Amino acid sequence: MGDRLEALLRHFSVSANVFHSGALCGVNELDEEAGTGQLHLVRSGEVGISHGGAEVMRVSGPCLLLYPRPMAHRFITDTRRGADFVCAHLRFEGGAANPIAAALPSFVCLPLAKVEGAAGVLQLLFEEAFEQRCGRQALLDRLFDVVLIQVLRHLMESGETRSGMLAGLSHPRLRHAVVAMHQSPGQEWSLEALADHAGMSRSVFANQFRDTVGCTPGVYLQRWRVGLAQQALRRGRPLKLIAAEVGYGSEAALSRAFRAQSGQSPREWKLARQAQQA
Repeated sequence: MGDRLEALLRHFSVSANVFHSGALCGVNELDEEAGTGQLHLVRSGEVGISHGGAEVMRVSGPCLLLYPRPMAHRFITDTRRGADFVCAHLRFEGGAANPIAAALPSFVCLPLAKVEGAAGVLQLLFEEAFEQRCGRQALLDRLFDVVLIQVLRHLMESGETRSGMLAGLSHPRLRHAVVAMHQSPGQEWSLEALADHAGMSRSVFANQFRDTVGCTPGVYLQRWRVGLAQQALRRGRPLKLIAAEVGYGSEAALSRAFRAQSGQSPREWKLARQAQQA
């Protein structure tokens, strides 16, 4: 079986930028920032977490708080003892269109001990965060990248995601078909071929895929291809080359799928994006 995360991270990268390390005391408001998520690591202390003015939970001890999409939140800690945090902004390439960000729950809370294989990385991260050494910022940013990959791996392997792409990648059979689409988007995929990859009959595969991922295999493949096309357009690649790479025989065929998926032609989508950045 192919690597479930390799194609995702190759096409849609994620980068971290640490913006705080140290104690947070009392009430701390963190506003949402367009196109940016946040990942907070709590090394020690008790924290109340509020969304929209209402407390959603309290945590005590080492844990991870992930907001993959922009979302305002509030941390409430003891005014004197506080809690030790290391916090990073997450930038998912493509913003809201990034399939990794879109597939994750709006909020994830995990005890650090549950993230298998992360102990060594977390130990080094905390050591760097609370010391002043040369190269500290660059090293912390990269360590956060590693932690996020380990979190994605944990969510897939634990089966904690119940629907969507990550649920498909968690399924012992469906994941073979999902990985095949991710790795070879230009191939002419039939329902039979995808079912063969999953080791299932055509009808069982189609029903199981829809129930688990939330759409048909054909719709999923179109979304993946159009997402790749959007990413290539962001990077300035010509539509003619993109069409062949993502499985469409012509620019016209890609444009039809693009409009069906996004409500805009590739040209309209690109102009709208340029206007937003102006």
